Amino acid sequence: MLQDYLASKPLNELSTEMIAFTANLEMVAKKHPQVAKSILKELIDQRSHLKLIASENYCSLSAQSAMGNLLTDKYAEGFVGNRFYAGCDNVDNIEQMACDEAKKLFNCEHAYVQPHSGADANLVAFLAVLRMKVQTPMMDKLGEKNLLNISKAEWDEIRAAMGNQRLLGMGLYSGGHLTHGYRHNVSAQLFEVYNYNVNEETGLLDYDELHKQLQEVKPLIFLVGFSAYPRNIDYALLRKYADEVGAVMMVDMAHFAGLVAGGAISGVHNPVAYADIVTTTTHKTLRGPRGGMVLCKAEYAEYVDKGCPHVLGGPLPHVTAAKAIAFKEANTDEYKTYAHKVIENAQHLAAALVEKGIHVQTGGTENHIVLLNVEKLGLTGRQAESALRECGLTLNRNTLPNDKFGPWYTSGLRLGTPATTTLGMGKPEMQEIADIIATLLQKITAAPDKKGNPSKAKYIIDESEKAQAIKRIHTILKKYVLYPEIDVDFLKSYF
Repeated sequence: MLQDYLASKPLNELSTEMIAFTANLEMVAKKHPQVAKSILKELIDQRSHLKLIASENYCSLSAQSAMGNLLTDKYAEGFVGNRFYAGCDNVDNIEQMACDEAKKLFNCEHAYVQPHSGADANLVAFLAVLRMKVQTPMMDKLGEKNLLNISKAEWDEIRAAMGNQRLLGMGLYSGGHLTHGYRHNVSAQLFEVYNYNVNEETGLLDYDELHKQLQEVKPLIFLVGFSAYPRNIDYALLRKYADEVGAVMMVDMAHFAGLVAGGAISGVHNPVAYADIVTTTTHKTLRGPRGGMVLCKAEYAEYVDKGCPHVLGGPLPHVTAAKAIAFKEANTDEYKTYAHKVIENAQHLAAALVEKGIHVQTGGTENHIVLLNVEKLGLTGRQAESALRECGLTLNRNTLPNDKFGPWYTSGLRLGTPATTTLGMGKPEMQEIADIIATLLQKITAAPDKKGNPSKAKYIIDESEKAQAIKRIHTILKKYVLYPEIDVDFLKSYF
């Protein structure tokens, strides 16, 4: 396959990216042809569907290549300069570069790049705070003893204290994440959890109400950040509130980290300048490999760096290498332009949807997220998500405040612009996409269930409307091709 590609073009027309992708796919196919076929099919699917999932993006082919090498074979428990395995010199070098680049990118005191995901990053942060604020002070009172020689009674007392600390985080239905204390998540088992919520009518945070709740709860950790909230947050004000009750201020910026990195979210809306600990993923707006990261003030560094082996399994050096590349890519003027464009596109998309009669939560957006209420159109989020996917649009259903359909069916949709912006789209495309979505949503109807009642999952869509939507989406995607360096038609001939 690779030899055929090399022979098909003059030397000056050969693409390094195509050569690397083809060689990689060929090696995979030698061992498992069906896996190689599925990888190629995923590229074809992503080229033929418009990606509007707010938590997804397209990382560079360079970042992808960094993950496909022998670094995956290396165990490296511990952290830079403090490993439990020999032979980590090169891993140390790569991890240090990633940490240094992250510190420069976010202007923070310390960076820990090992978490495998945002959920892992939150666990690292939770345990770091518990060890620093609860376990260490209690151990200090025991004098020269360490965890290996304290009595069972002493250890039970420490465990009880660590397991009864309070956490105040945004409720799931208001836009918070599962790891912010949702009862089906381990975070709710680690803490005594309290939730704050948005105003039911406006969909916005009520800072005065939050201030009161914070004073009543007095949590150990005041967790700010969101998975589905279309507005910026005043972190300077919340820092003041946290200090009044002695709470550790932790911010989960997994969704908007790239917008902070690019300077599109700044000032009082940049959490890094105000929080004690900030967690994030590296694959959403930050446009890197799938993974997580913790940023923190220097006083927390010792505890955060022990995420492995205290919480995490072995680090993933190949993913750390890809993170280093992504952070370096984000430390550019080109990326800053991209970050600002993500927000502009989201605002254009939201405004166009409002103009076409679709209910947009909070009336618009200040970041990359656009939330739609489809219950007002007689649909569930699941119906709308499935129908739009069938028509070439990939997005996800999402809960809304006091959602009567719950977290499975939902009343809403969540849209985002990181991926479309990466492809180069702008205002004209956002207006066209909004028109396609609005037209479809206003034509989709709920199908009856077995009892004749409106189904929460099944739907009816006119085939001519579907065909027209697919045609319009293909017209857009033909102009904005994902990874244009990859000749898919050539590769398809081998599978």
